[in-house]
Amino acid sequence: MGQAQDPSAVAVVERAELVGEWDGAAFAYWREAELRLRHLERMELGMRYPEVERRVRRMMESRTLGGRCRLLVDATGVGRPVVDHLREAGLGEEMKAVMVTGGQVERSEGGLEYVPKRDLILGLQLLLEDESLKISTELEYLGALKKEMADMQVRVTPAGNEQFGAWRVGEHDDLVFAVALACWGARKMYPGRLKGTDGHWVNEEAFWRMKRGMGWR
Repeated sequence: MGQAQDPSAVAVVERAELVGEWDGAAFAYWREAELRLRHLERMELGMRYPEVERRVRRMMESRTLGGRCRLLVDATGVGRPVVDHLREAGLGEEMKAVMVTGGQVERSEGGLEYVPKRDLILGLQLLLEDESLKISTELEYLGALKKEMADMQVRVTPAGNEQFGAWRVGEHDDLVFAVALACWGARKMYPGRLKGTDGHWVNEEAFWRMKRGMGWR
């Protein structure tokens, strides 16, 4: 959710389950998964929260996403009143409000998730490094996202705390944080690893063919 100087941003991340390599010992294919950034949008600067809410609601109720998605809202700047309004508007059951902190430990309290900013940014970085996050080349704001990623810097405060953000005047980091928040939410809902250790796909046809070949009944 944007403020006076920053626009609101929306990222849609899909969790896709894939057929991995064949596991001869289990006689089944590995079940793999990856995250895919399918939509990224920066709304007009100064757009009022009710209009942002309507845009997000239309997206969540669309034929593609209806009944298949969860909403994560960065409640850090807007505060509890806006979060409460979103819940009263009927998005509560499908919404999780997140307060981004400068701390070191995640916690849940009072209907909010408190998440260190470093966890969001470093989590996104790890997904990109091991290629567990795929980004569509057709995104309208792909260039802006790449620039924000390049501008992302870490500062260490006198107290020893890390601060992540774009520090140059006039620069934004709303797209990066929207993507990072969506990826964090996907990993919280599906905590299994994304690379080849998420169980097997049951291949019944191949299994029964093997049994017949070995003379089983």
